[in-house]
Amino acid sequence: VQLQASGGGLVQTGGSLRLSCAASGSIFINNDMGWYRQTPGKERELVALSGSGGSADYAYFVKGRFIISRGDAGNTVNLNMSGLKPEDTGVYYCYYQADGGRPTWGQGTQVTVSS
Repeated sequence: VQLQASGGGLVQTGGSLRLSCAASGSIFINNDMGWYRQTPGKERELVALSGSGGSADYAYFVKGRFIISRGDAGNTVNLNMSGLKPEDTGVYYCYYQADGGRPTWGQGTQVTVSS
């Protein structure tokens, strides 16, 4: 499985960005896709995760600000980020894992929120 992420960039505090990720290759119907991030000085952490059935889980620090969505084909995931804060600055990684499979990571996309 290969992941191609797009989006990200530079935005002011309070602004919005959209991240998109498409998975290609041997995609299993039952899978989780989502986003992790690594902010300066911190370990990689979960941002939001969505199951192929449409479930969604969010880290507490993005609840109410970020929305994760899946494409109908089950191989894409989007993250609409609003109310961005400087502490959201970091590298965002797309994530894919089929049930019982190994996790796959995208190449990372930079999100920078200026104060």
